[in-house]
Amino acid sequence: MPFGSVKLNDGNEIPAIAFGSGSTMKGKDVTAYVGQALENGFSHIDTAQFYANEEFVGDAIREEGLQRDELFVTTKYGTGKVRDAIQNSLQKLGLKQVDLYLIHNPAMVDGTLENTWREFEKIKDAGLAKSIGVSNFSVQQLQDLDKIARIKPAVNQIRFHPYNWNQNKDLVAYASKQGIVLEAYSSLTPITKTPGGPVDHVLSNIGERIGATPAQVIFSWVKSKGVVIVTTTTKKERLEEYLAVADLPELTDAEITAIEEAGAKGPPSFRSFTQRKATFRLITVTIAVALFYGARWLLA
Repeated sequence: MPFGSVKLNDGNEIPAIAFGSGSTMKGKDVTAYVGQALENGFSHIDTAQFYANEEFVGDAIREEGLQRDELFVTTKYGTGKVRDAIQNSLQKLGLKQVDLYLIHNPAMVDGTLENTWREFEKIKDAGLAKSIGVSNFSVQQLQDLDKIARIKPAVNQIRFHPYNWNQNKDLVAYASKQGIVLEAYSSLTPITKTPGGPVDHVLSNIGERIGATPAQVIFSWVKSKGVVIVTTTTKKERLEEYLAVADLPELTDAEITAIEEAGAKGPPSFRSFTQRKATFRLITVTIAVALFYGARWLLA
């Protein structure tokens, strides 16, 4: 069963899983990797001006020979004049239109947010992008945008994993209320960057019940939030593993809660820091007490 798609607030649809050309692939020839993803069932490719590999994404698209309506392409604005940036991206991708165009980061806005978003609205009006949105925006930044937007952002792509769920809860709720679809990148952080933390055991237990790998359990959790998955890999078997998430049993409410409660404890580095801080305090107090009673003994 394929992953399916999610309806956007402008009436368009976005595939619920994407292959990204960022992360360790920035600035590299990703032609083979993007082609491999398309051949194995991915229809949504996520790239960016900042990744410096849009031309290779374009090469892969041409080599695969897919019909345009079989493909969903996202790219992101990073720097320069917005109109020049989208034209340059389209030229590199070999496309007349992208399906989704995002402000990569609020820090990359050229001038004011209002002026930049006005340019994005013009891009949608001109048919250069079917949908427009943002990335790495906070609740406050989305609220600021809402005050001046003629066209609401369809998407906000964010870093999203169990260890930052507590920080993102309000953002998830706000996006849902506003009809903004969230996309998640770096969701596998608990197993790729901070292994050995409290989430590991929970993932293992859930994996045993549903017959899934830890990565598949995390993506199942992301999927349970109605969030679009953006992931990447150079390995065919990983692509197959990620796409197979669509066929897994849904997580129970108890399992979702268990993942989030474990995530709230923080990754190993955070926990180690907290433990070291507590130990330091204990040593400080012990020394202070020893000095106090030692001084009293000397004065007695």
